[in-house]
Amino acid sequence: MSFAQFRQSLPYQGLLLGLAALVTSSALLIANQLTAPVIAQRNAEDLAASLAQALPGVAYDNDLAADSVVIEAGVGAKTTRVYRARKDGAVQALAYEVTGFGYSGAIRLVMGVDNEGKVLSVRVLAHRETPGLGDKIEIQKSRWIESFNGLTRDQPPAEQWRVKKDGGQFDQFTGATITPRAVVKAVKEGLDLYAAHRDAMLAEQ
Repeated sequence: MSFAQFRQSLPYQGLLLGLAALVTSSALLIANQLTAPVIAQRNAEDLAASLAQALPGVAYDNDLAADSVVIEAGVGAKTTRVYRARKDGAVQALAYEVTGFGYSGAIRLVMGVDNEGKVLSVRVLAHRETPGLGDKIEIQKSRWIESFNGLTRDQPPAEQWRVKKDGGQFDQFTGATITPRAVVKAVKEGLDLYAAHRDAMLAEQ
């Protein structure tokens, strides 16, 4: 068999395909090794920024990212990592992520509460709600998200933890009730989580 004929054969084509796959996988592995430290650094910066948004005005002297506890029996049987802000060893406030489900899917939020269970801040981390309607949950688009500041699990009463359309105290958006309804529910569940696992969240270790 001539070389020209061999080039047209299935073994040759298979060899070329195998070599191409080897080169591609090797390139991806090298790229991953080179970019992993950069990605890790960016993730750490994003985490620090999110925690700072959740804990405005809180004085603490520990590394938040390194001081956390995993709550095994979280809302909806999910685990939740809770970050603790300490001053002189005592927990001053907590920050953790909660999730609501709006019109277009998951709405990821970070919320901060003080050591008595009062909401310090709630901010949106990610969502896919409709621009011009549901995106009013973002602090850059409206002040609505600040309506949770200072609230607790029992103040307002449980029946008021709803949008006004459902008999509660929170405003809804024109044409986008599902989105604020999902956020209100998620924040209330975050406060329920605190109430159920307060001791574990505030533990010294």
